[in-house]
Parts: sequence; structure tokens; C-alpha cells
Amino acid sequence: MTDEAQVGVLDTLRATPMPVRYLLGGVLVNQLGAFVQTFLVLYLTHRHLSVDAAGLCLVAYSAGTILGTMLGGEATQRFGPRFTIVAAMAGSGPLVAVIPALSRSGLLAPLLVVVALAGLLAQAYRPAASVLLSDLMPERHQVMAFSMMRIALNTGAALAPLLAAGLILVDWNALFWIDGATTLVYAALAFALLPKHAVIAAQEAARQDREADPADGTDAPAPITGRAAYRAMLRDRKYMFYLTAVLLGTITYVQSLIALPLQIKADDYPTGLYSAVLTVSSLVLITCELKITTYILRVPTHTAVAVGHMVNSIGFAVYGLAAHSPAFIMIGAVFEVSGLMVAGPSMFAHPATFPAALKARYIGTMQATAGLAAALGPLFAVFVWTRLDHGFWVLCAVVNGVAGLLAMAGLNREEKQGAPQDEGVQTKAEETVGGAA
Repeated sequence: MTDEAQVGVLDTLRATPMPVRYLLGGVLVNQLGAFVQTFLVLYLTHRHLSVDAAGLCLVAYSAGTILGTMLGGEATQRFGPRFTIVAAMAGSGPLVAVIPALSRSGLLAPLLVVVALAGLLAQAYRPAASVLLSDLMPERHQVMAFSMMRIALNTGAALAPLLAAGLILVDWNALFWIDGATTLVYAALAFALLPKHAVIAAQEAARQDREADPADGTDAPAPITGRAAYRAMLRDRKYMFYLTAVLLGTITYVQSLIALPLQIKADDYPTGLYSAVLTVSSLVLITCELKITTYILRVPTHTAVAVGHMVNSIGFAVYGLAAHSPAFIMIGAVFEVSGLMVAGPSMFAHPATFPAALKARYIGTMQATAGLAAALGPLFAVFVWTRLDHGFWVLCAVVNGVAGLLAMAGLNREEKQGAPQDEGVQTKAEETVGGAA
């Protein structure tokens, strides 16, 4: 049994540095006020914009989020996580708050620009937060730490609609004013509480080694350029398997938010059933994931992600039986959320295992892939569910099973992990971070 197998929830909480607590608190506060993507179309149609215009704004926002995670990874690599978080949140807040002023006829062009920039900056902080989390947490608690971040995100996502429902009764515009305010609060918390210089031990050791013998005649290794890092990523077969698994797995996951309510309506079940599914799923995920993570750390990572995707696939297949009884909806939801708890923490934490010279860009690429999949998910539902009905869920189970096989191949730790396949870049990365992999 490895040291990781001994990691417990209380052990992790005690080992969590105060800056990480601040970071996770900021993530929760920001997510509590994240209303734009969820309510943008409803709000714009409420303000008498056409459905086409509202849909175009949502596309602009989604495109911004995909690009934002990539740029956030690049900015983190160049300027550091604290600067990236503060800059992204400080820029996003005012943009979100000004959306109500632009939400009227004749201002569609500036509205599209503001919404796209708001989406870009809103997601640019996430690679930085992930890098900072991995830098500050002890290595043996890394997966548990990313599980805590997932819980913060899911808790905020679960509570935000309840907060939004109350705000809508007061003033629709308040959704965007509160969203902008919570974003600025996060920026202030990050500026005041997060460390200015989070230095990875391997980087510090490499610097000290060079300073200890300045006359050894060797040149300090040059930093890896973005082009070299992305070229290394494309040549890393295992990471490509992993990214494909993220793409396919996320496309199928979002069907529980898109196609499942359509299925419930098509089967003539009350809409309250979907609310019950969301409530149960959120409660199980928030209350059980940390404990489940302590168990999955006892098995090889590639085994955990494969089992998690298999459990997910069972959940999707059970949704296909929904016409016979609404109980199958609830059973499928329990299987689906259980699979997320088994596979999710390791999948979410994986890019942070790469060397410091590559990590931010790898994290940004993973999050951009997930964003792209979330954008493609509705298209998948529209063009496939409408044709297959209950058979759609069998297809989801198969696609998710393929994602599990790819994830298992991508996270198999029998070979050395954290090193790109391109040997020249690999050597350069190891020199840059003191041989960490």
C-alpha cells in the first residue's frame, strides 16, 4: 500500500495551507455569483431581444470561455497564477456588470464584444487557480486538493440558481450586478490573500544549484517557449488520449443537463423530477466525493478512471429505461454521480502532474477541451436525441465507455508520467525544473 493510500479527509484538511483555503473560498464565492452563462438567454429575451440575438450572445460567451482557458494557461506560465487571477477577475467584473446597459436593440455589436470578453476573462482564472493549488498543496494530497476544488465549484453551481431565483424576483439586472460584484470580491481576495510568489520546490532547487556553482561553465537552461510546449503536447500520445477522453466524457456528461430534461418531458413526467435529480446529484457529490477520493487513491489511477467511466456508462444506459418508470431516472442519476466521484478527481488533477515549465499550458488546454465539449454537447443532443429517443442513452453509454478506455490509456502510470514524448523538449523541461516529472 502506498503513502497515497493512507491519505484521509482529516489529514488533507489539516495539511491544507491557509493560502489554499483562501483560494478555494474565492472559487466558491465566484461560482456563487456565476449567472451569465446560465441565465443569459432568458435575460436577453426578457429584455425583448430576439431568440437569435440571444443565442448569438451565448455562442460569443462560450467561445470566449474556450479561448480564455487557453490564454489563462499561457498568462499563468508567463506572469504567475496570482497576477493572472487578479487581472482576470478584475477585468471580468465590470464587463459583466455593464451587460444590462447594453441589452437593448441597436447595441448588439458592442454587446457581443462585451459578452465574449466577459467569457474570456471569466475562465482565464481557472488554469491559474489549478496551478496555484498544485504548487501549494503537498504532493501526496494533490488529488484530494483537486477534489476539494471540484466540491467548491459544485457547491457554488448548486446554490447559484437558488440565489438567482430570489434576485430575479427583485430585479433581473441584479443577476449581472451581483455576478460582477462577486467577481471583484474574488479579485480583491486574491490580491490580498494569495501568495505573491508561489515557488515550486523543484524550481527553487534548480535555481540554488545554478547559484551554488556559478563558475561551472554551463549556461542556465532557457525557458521553454509556448510553441515548444504545445509541440511537445501534440507529440505526447498519452496526453492526446487523455484530452480525447475529456472531450468525449464531457460531451456525454452534459447530456444530463440538456437531453435528460427533454427526455423527462417527452416521457410525460413532471418537471419536478428533474429538480429532484439535480438536488440528489448535488447533495451526493458535495457530501461524498472527498470520502470516495480516499478510497480511489488506494488503486492505480488508470484503474480508478476506467471504473468511474464504466459506472457512468451504466447510469446512461439506465436512463434508456426511463419510459418504464421514473425510478430509472433517479437510479441512473445515482450511478452517474457515483462514476463522477470515482473518475473525476484523478481526471481533474492529471495535468497538474506535469513539470512546472509545462503545467499551466497543459491545464489550460485540458480546460479548453472541456469547454469545447460543453459547447458541442447541445448540438449532439439536438441532432442525435431527436432521432434516437431512448436509444440515445445507449449511444451515450458507448461513447462514455470509449472515453474510459482512452482515459485508462492516457493515465496509465506504468510508464514515467509528466514527461512529453518529444525527447528534446523533455530534456529541456527536466533541466528547467530540476528533473521533476
